[in-house]
Amino acid sequence: MPAAVPRRELIRKFRALGYSGPFSGGRHQFMVKGQKKIRIPNPHGSSDIHISLVKEILRQAGISMEEWDEV
Repeated sequence: MPAAVPRRELIRKFRALGYSGPFSGGRHQFMVKGQKKIRIPNPHGSSDIHISLVKEILRQAGISMEEWDEV
């Protein structure tokens, strides 16, 4: 797995996993799938998201690394 994931790639993969959005929220955009709601980091500079933050988002969404890599 790379050290960082482009924000567009993160959104593309979550859409492939059945999430819709991103939608505007209070401080962050978010994506939803049924009752699950995940926050998407705001774009800053290069807009690459460090892998540790991606793993935390996946943990909160209940998505395994194997499932993520298959998409």
